[in-house]
Amino acid sequence: MTSGASTPTYPARPPRSRLRTFLPLGIAAWLVLEIWLLTVVAGAASGFTVFLLLLAGFVLGAVVIKRAGRRAFQNLNQALQRGTAPSSGGGNGLMMLGGLLLMIPGLISDVIGLVLLIPPVQKALSRYTERTVERRLREAAPGTLGDAFQQARMHRPDGKVVQGEVIRDEPRRAPEEPRPPLTG
Repeated sequence: MTSGASTPTYPARPPRSRLRTFLPLGIAAWLVLEIWLLTVVAGAASGFTVFLLLLAGFVLGAVVIKRAGRRAFQNLNQALQRGTAPSSGGGNGLMMLGGLLLMIPGLISDVIGLVLLIPPVQKALSRYTERTVERRLREAAPGTLGDAFQQARMHRPDGKVVQGEVIRDEPRRAPEEPRPPLTG
């Protein structure tokens, strides 16, 4: 008994990226390592010492995040007063990441957070990240999110002309005709 309807075929699912495959495993290994290291330190010193270390990391992380946020807000405020675009530099994002890692309970995350607070490390990491993002945007395939970013970057006011055509759905008004007021 066969019917005339055919079974729908679905396109093959794309292979899973390495990041999606190994990220959960890496997070689980990191958590196990953090817990093991905390128990080793608690056995060597005391549970109260571990508690004080975690509390100090949390307080220091909160101070760092507050300071980086205040500095980022001041940079934005100064840029708005000058009428220029705010700069992306300054390392505020890496300082906030370092503060967040300090606030997460664990000694490994505290060490990584402290390393991110060192200015030469911040500069080197921000340069590496910028180069990597630029390379990924150049390699982006058409129709991807990276392609959208690449197209958006072509419209910067640097004198480049992008060929295109504008099609308006509404008829054009005469120049002397007043525009209706904006209502909100």
